[in-house]
This record gives sequence, C-alpha cells and structure tokens, in this order.
Amino acid sequence: MPLNDDQNSDSDSSRLSESTASSSDLEYSRQSFNSDSSSKPSSPASSPPKAITFDELMAATRNLSNWTLAHEIAVNANFCIKHEDYPQNSFAGTVKQIVHKAFWDHLESELNEDPPEYEHAIKLFEEIREILLSFLTPGANRIHNQICEVLDTDLIRQQAEHNAVDIPGLANYIINTMGKLCAPIRDNDIKQLKATDNIVELLRQIFHVLDLMKVDMANYTIKSLRPYLWHNLVDYERTKFQEILEETPGALNLTTEWIKESIEDELSSVSDESSSSPGADSSSKPIISPTLVLNNGYLKLLQWDYCKTIPETLITDEVRLQELREKLNQLKIIACVSLITNNMVGAAIVDLPDFADHLKRISLPLLEGMNKKSFDLKEALNAIGIQICSTVNKSLSERGLPTLSEEMQSNLMGQIAHIVEKNNPVCSLIDKRIQLFMRSLLTLPSSQKCMPTVPGGLSVIQTEMELLGSQYASIVNFNKKVYGPFYANILRKLLFPEAAVEKTEAETSSN
Repeated sequence: MPLNDDQNSDSDSSRLSESTASSSDLEYSRQSFNSDSSSKPSSPASSPPKAITFDELMAATRNLSNWTLAHEIAVNANFCIKHEDYPQNSFAGTVKQIVHKAFWDHLESELNEDPPEYEHAIKLFEEIREILLSFLTPGANRIHNQICEVLDTDLIRQQAEHNAVDIPGLANYIINTMGKLCAPIRDNDIKQLKATDNIVELLRQIFHVLDLMKVDMANYTIKSLRPYLWHNLVDYERTKFQEILEETPGALNLTTEWIKESIEDELSSVSDESSSSPGADSSSKPIISPTLVLNNGYLKLLQWDYCKTIPETLITDEVRLQELREKLNQLKIIACVSLITNNMVGAAIVDLPDFADHLKRISLPLLEGMNKKSFDLKEALNAIGIQICSTVNKSLSERGLPTLSEEMQSNLMGQIAHIVEKNNPVCSLIDKRIQLFMRSLLTLPSSQKCMPTVPGGLSVIQTEMELLGSQYASIVNFNKKVYGPFYANILRKLLFPEAAVEKTEAETSSN
C-alpha cells in the first residue's frame, strides 16, 4: 500500500493525467500492501498502598487498553479492524443519514449557483489531500509532491475567483491516485467511482472509499506489526502490567485470591490423603509445590463461572478461555452420550465404524450455545437420544436385524437425559478424565511436541481434545512466561510467609 520514491519517474505532461504515478508505483504499492511482514525482562516491584487520583486512573486505563490490544494483535491471527456503520433503521443511523444528506444537498446547491460557490468543495479537496498523504510512507517525496501540487488549495481558490476550477479534472486525479494506493480488494470500488457522473455523488463516494482504505491501511499496519509484537510480547506485557500495578496497587487482588483458593484446595487434598494413610505424621506441616498450585489454578479456569471477574493477569485471554470452556463442555456431553450408548447398545453399533463421527455431527449443532442461561440442555439431550435411536434402528434394519425394543430405546434416552443431573456418575467420570488429560498437558516439558495419551472413554473426542488441549497449553505457558515473577511473589508470601517477612525486613534495614 505505501509508496516509495525509488520507482521510475512519471511523465509530467499533464498535472491531472493518469500518468502522474508510474506503473511500478502501482506494483510496489500492491506488493507492500500484501506483503507479510531484547531487552531484560522487568521484575515486578511492590508498591505501598496509596490514594489514586483521576489522572492516575486514566493513565492506568490507557495502559490497560494498550496492553490488551497488543496481546490481541499478537496472539490472534484473525484480529482485524472492520468498517462498521450504524444500522439504517437505528436512531443514530437515521440522524447520520439526515445530517449527511443536508450537507451534500447544501454542497450541490452551492455548486449550482451562478457563479458557483466553491469554498465547501475546496475544504473537501483539502481533506482528501490530507487523507491521501496519510497513506504514504516516509520518503515517498515524488508522489507526495504531486498530490500537494495538484490539490493545492491556495491555487484552487485563485482559480475559483476566476470561475476556472476544473472539479471533474481534480476528481479524476483523486480517483486515479486512489487506484494506485488502494488494496486490490478496492479495485471494483474505484471502477464504480469512474462510472459516476454526478460530481456531488462522486465526492460523496470518494469519501466512502477513502474510509474503507483507512481500514485497509490499519489492518496492513497490524499485519506488519504482528511479528514484532510477538517477538517482544513477553517483555512488553510484563512492563505494561508493572506500570498498571504501580498506578493501581490493588491490580493483583483477584489474582492473589485465585492462587489462595488453589492453595486451600491443595491443602485440603493433602489433608485428606494424610488422614487416609495410617502412620502419617499429622503434626508436620505439608509441603506444597508452587507449580502444582499454579497448575491447579489454571485448571479451575476450565470450569470458571465467567459471571465472576477473572484474575487480572488473565484478562487478555478471558474470551479464549471462555470459548475453550464452552467447547470442552460440549465435548464432555458427547463423550458421556458415547459411553452410555456403547454400554447399552454396543453390540448394535459395533459394525458402524463412522458412528462416532455421526454422533458429533448430530450433537454439536444441538449443543451450540449450551453455556447460555436460556439453553435447555435436557431438551437437547432428548433430541440427541431420538437421533441415536433412529440411527441405530436404521443400521439394524439395513442388516436384516431386529431393531431396538421400545423399552431399550426408552432406557437409552433416559440414561442420556440423566446427564444433566448433578453428580451424574458418567458425567463425573468423563469430567475427571478430561481434567486428567489437561493436567498432563501442563506438566509436559515445553520442548516435548507429542500429546499425552488420551484417557479411556475420550477416544470419540480425541482429535478435538488434542486441538483444544494444544490451545489451552499455549495460553497457559505464555501466561506463565509473562506473569511468572508476579506469581512467584504471591506464592512466596502465601506459602512461605516467614521468609517473605524476613526479606521485607532486610530490604527495609538496607534502605
């Protein structure tokens, strides 16, 4: 999209001709638009409690915005800016339409006067000039000079005084320049501009296409920045979060509570194991692994109630974690249905090699949106049960075998419907095995590329589990890299409070 000066020069035969930029300019702009394009990590520092001013709050908000945006650009390959407009039937859309129509009607009346009034048109050309210049890279002096020369508003005003402004010629130059600067996706828009005869409508459409080109330019910039952001993201996010922490000292309160809950869960688990082990020394203080505590905290995110606020250090991945939880819940239901079906009518589906795929095809659409409060899981499970009975009976009939009895079908559908019940044994079993698989992913060395063995009962969803597991592990491992020093400080204070106090006293005495 951007242009440089190291292209072939254009002919200067006409200021308003299409030859004001060479074909190599056009090729360079297209190639540029479509091309793909370390410092020491900062350590977290503690800050004493303090009152927060409005300016400090706004600074923290800006840091939070930059931090989340940079993270999203780097980790989400599909992130882009879209051109949005108000719905036509909305109040805002109606107001915008009325105001714009009034403006363009007024411009048309001015240009139709005798002699024409050009002042508003000149201001539009000035704005168009600035937009075109914003698309250029530093050093694109030749095309920069051409745009400034042709859209010289002082010269246009002098021409207006003598009623000698060539508005169609200026518009034609603008369209040709836009055609050389735009992305290939805008070629059709440029053609439509060239086919527009009404000058006011033409100017109106020029601004519309320029708005689209601004979005294209922003997305091109995002695409170019992504490799750089990804390379520097750990240090950048850690530094930004440290700035937020210094401006709002309570910025780790939820994270501390999240880790504290994980410690309490682990202590409870160790206590249960000790009480069940004869000869265990109940007076000794249990030793808890900080890594285990942190991993248990990450696992809890897969069952997190997202009506609650997520820990501060995970805000940037909240949407991704919520989507993972929803997909895992869907897969859990499918695995439960598969296990129940195999246990009850396994002999009837033994000769159906594609039964697992068929089960997923009928279940996933019916389970879409199952995490919404309005979703009726019992109704969805009933529909899945009906589909399974129909599929099994059809297969049995085709093979000349007796179909399932009414009692068998009723029992099968009843067992599937009972999945919704709290502490359902099949659901609890599948849930534990999913947790086991996810836990094993978090304990893998980062250098190990192969997946751990999928526990029994999950083979029907193995492919999907490996994909989601890979995404989950990627989120967790990156989060550990960025916020590891912050977590270490919190764990040190919660697990080893005596050592944390001694360290604080030593730092105080040295100061």
